[in-house]
Amino acid sequence: MANAPTPKDWILGIHAYVPGKSTGKDGQKLTKLSANENPLGCSVAALEARGVAGHPAVYPDPDSQELRAAIGEVHGIDAARIVMGTGSDELLNLAAQAYAGPGDEVLYVRYGFSVYDIAARRCGAVPVVAPDADYGTDVDALLACVTEKTRVVFLANPNNPTGSWLPREEVLRLHAGLRPDVLLVLDGAYAEYLDPADDDGALELAATAQNVLVTRTFSKIYGLAGERIGWGTGHPAIVDMLNRIRGPFNVSLSGQATGLAAVKDRAFVEASRRHNAAERARFVGKLEALGNHGVRPLPSKANFVLILFEGKVTAEQVYLGLMDHGYITRWLPGQGLPQGLRITIGTTQQMDEIAEAIRAMCEGTK
Repeated sequence: MANAPTPKDWILGIHAYVPGKSTGKDGQKLTKLSANENPLGCSVAALEARGVAGHPAVYPDPDSQELRAAIGEVHGIDAARIVMGTGSDELLNLAAQAYAGPGDEVLYVRYGFSVYDIAARRCGAVPVVAPDADYGTDVDALLACVTEKTRVVFLANPNNPTGSWLPREEVLRLHAGLRPDVLLVLDGAYAEYLDPADDDGALELAATAQNVLVTRTFSKIYGLAGERIGWGTGHPAIVDMLNRIRGPFNVSLSGQATGLAAVKDRAFVEASRRHNAAERARFVGKLEALGNHGVRPLPSKANFVLILFEGKVTAEQVYLGLMDHGYITRWLPGQGLPQGLRITIGTTQQMDEIAEAIRAMCEGTK
């Protein structure tokens, strides 16, 4: 008999999620470009709504009805087909929990979002990692890894931490290659950063297929990471399953109020998308000019760039060097990318300062 409570073996295999840091080596506060937060903040309307959200002694609407209706209106979705989450992370975990368990397999691509591994292990399933294609998603490799034990496939599009993206035809090909009893989870945390012409068709697929769940978040382009608001949509049967096991009152009073205001402020969303696209392009251009120093920015459709350092200057050296310049970024040895540094797209000044600091380190003029 054990002399203390014994956790399940599969829980022991989980490595806790590591968020982006906000302080340097000695605890000093740094400009944080490690967590893909919106450098423009959030909608003024959302801030105002937060201030009058209601008394915290009262429970929030357990079904987030007004917020779901507003999301549905913006995206052309029946509100009954929308489920809310404490961030989209809750929904990713619930998807695995609802459809996979001990002996089952959960599939995702190498260099995918680290929560997928946690979600698989949390319910006792086996995480299966498909080979990548130059740090991007390879549909053929994913399909080759599907077995009779596969129950859930996760795909972030755009992907975190690489910034890669699959076009609509590839997403459809992936879905067509899966058995109907395999749940395809299309994680669209960064989807609002896509140019409208790059829409991957995920929401359309979720509206017609019985085995597709699309998740979205208010943490990125809406600038509400601190409120923890996510949502998902799919077949009514999928939404029903997630509603059965999600946390009660999982979106707070302030979360519902700010989310409602934010989703209606389309001008702020578009301004954020345009700012990100312009600054990302400028930043990548400056990095590409350092190609002879082994600096390789991967193509990104998100609000960050993953930079590979394949020359004399290492990612760790640049990570530490940027701290000396007042910036904290995301070095990724824990995700199998010791040569990679993920940098959130910030303000114009921030991106210019970081690009200049990297150039100086590479040219030995620091």
